[in-house]
Amino acid sequence: MPFNLPIFLTWLRVALIPIFVGVFYLPDTVMPVTMQNMVGGSLFFLAAITDWFDGYLARRWNQTSSFGAFLDPVADKLMVAAALILLVELARAPAWLAVIIIGREITISALREWMAQLGKSKNTAVAYIGKLKTGAQMVAILLLLWSGPLIPGVSTQFVGELALYVAGILTIISMFYYLKLAAKQFKEA
Repeated sequence: MPFNLPIFLTWLRVALIPIFVGVFYLPDTVMPVTMQNMVGGSLFFLAAITDWFDGYLARRWNQTSSFGAFLDPVADKLMVAAALILLVELARAPAWLAVIIIGREITISALREWMAQLGKSKNTAVAYIGKLKTGAQMVAILLLLWSGPLIPGVSTQFVGELALYVAGILTIISMFYYLKLAAKQFKEA
């Protein structure tokens, strides 16, 4: 198989997960907490950028593939789940909200798989509400990981928590949106 930059970027995102998580487990003598926040936040930002960039390049260069379509959302969900679990452990995010967000990701992934088996995958294609949810989620996670001052007088933690609650609300709304799209198949099953 020839080299494919979009799939390479997706694999890079997967490879960054243990590095990203590991940064937060380094002893303070090796890397102070403020540096852990900056490095970890930067790695998450890099992963978020590759998420957008790999899809853009795949479409632009006509390098889309069924494997890329499978791997990309898996990489996204792994990175988000790892970040949310880490934020809960660092006491920067409530566990119940992380459970809602991760639970929705698993539910919608399973729903999409089931709909694909029925030949109705277009019924649960990514919608605008899902993109809004992802955007709020990425901003929230990034701010909560960074956890340091960005703008004087503005609490990064507060803005990050607020964005995470917005992401939580959008998570629930988008889950019901996708479930509603699949309702006809539920009745037939």
